[in-house]
Amino acid sequence: MLWVTLLGQGPDEKIPGGPFPPQPSCSSLTPHRSRPGPAPIPAATRGGPLPALRAPSGAGPGTALPGGRFGSGAPLPGDGAAERGRSDSCHIMSGDSDCTRTSPSAGSPSDNEFLPDRPKYVCSLSPDLITKAREELQEKPEWRLRDVQALRDMVCKDYPSLGTCLDDAFLLRFLRARKFDYDRALQLLVNYHTCRRSWPEVFNNLKPSAIKPVLESGFVTVLPRLDPEGRHIVCIRPDRWTPSNYPITENIRAIYLTLEKLIQSEETQVNGIVILADYKGVSLSKASHFGPFVAKKVIGILQDGFPIRIKAVNIINEPRIFKGIFAIIKPFLKEKIANRFFLHGCDLNSLHQNIPPVILPEEYGGTSGKLDISAWNELLLASEEDFLHDFSQLVLPCDSSPQDMLRTVSFSDQVMRLLSGYNSKY
Repeated sequence: MLWVTLLGQGPDEKIPGGPFPPQPSCSSLTPHRSRPGPAPIPAATRGGPLPALRAPSGAGPGTALPGGRFGSGAPLPGDGAAERGRSDSCHIMSGDSDCTRTSPSAGSPSDNEFLPDRPKYVCSLSPDLITKAREELQEKPEWRLRDVQALRDMVCKDYPSLGTCLDDAFLLRFLRARKFDYDRALQLLVNYHTCRRSWPEVFNNLKPSAIKPVLESGFVTVLPRLDPEGRHIVCIRPDRWTPSNYPITENIRAIYLTLEKLIQSEETQVNGIVILADYKGVSLSKASHFGPFVAKKVIGILQDGFPIRIKAVNIINEPRIFKGIFAIIKPFLKEKIANRFFLHGCDLNSLHQNIPPVILPEEYGGTSGKLDISAWNELLLASEEDFLHDFSQLVLPCDSSPQDMLRTVSFSDQVMRLLSGYNSKY
């Protein structure tokens, strides 16, 4: 069922029949724009800082964050009244915020005529992470603001009605997720908004208080310790969900908000995240709620519509049917992402080869105490004002090609046949 719950993010090729309509490649929209050579950075390219959720300097595997509760000494953006009062918010707003820069609509005044100045961007990455970003993401500090300005110009030219935030820190998420390839970053940004528009059951009224029952159930949480690569561990436990209490889309909403919160950290933008999914006690009747429609939507969003690097997906206690389902959905995954799935069964030693025990709670053979979901829940719920305004909606053509429709039917039929066969056999 992780084929529905969470799947990795990779290059920006489309999933046929996915949650957003097929888009023309950026190369067909505009000429290819490669990174320019050295030049003075325009004074207009200013952006806002994103305080980071980081481990202490020199932290090693299992090092607790400052304060021991997801960085109470160095909170994520949106924590507390002071943070909520910041003027450099990079969230997409509905237009009634004075601090948010959005792409101008067609025929609107120039970008600088009425909108306030963007707050100055200050990089929060450590020297080691700056080096890592340079080596892995092609991010050059001396070119960073100019690269952001190039993406901003492309948005205003190619998608003037997108309604997206144009702050440096926000656009950097998409550049980093696509290794500073302008065209791919632009496509990811468009997909990001299109995905939200195409699934109102998930994205309408999306805020922490609306998914409080999911958080309290423990369906999704974030472990308080980073792995050796400085990555957060997102723990998903489908057995905590009772279908009669709320629909499956509420679980997806909770996962999405968790990722939105994590990606505010520049460290997470560079290091990525790791998924730990525990399928202990998941029955076939519960699995049947994860249909092909939901699966394809989630695959499309997390591979092509969200700016996060999912570096590993660890599956534990998976039922026998999972391998059959994974074999069906594997062709819809990029090869790089499919290779990041690790099926451990009930073998905790196998899990510990990927995630050190010092990071894990006792439930998974770890040494960090009982799994406590309250710390993450409090942090996310305290970010309510970060999610008060709906993201700008983008209306794009919603027609699918005949090939997309055929692939969708084929995918659905295969999954349904597998579930029917499993039900009759077991």
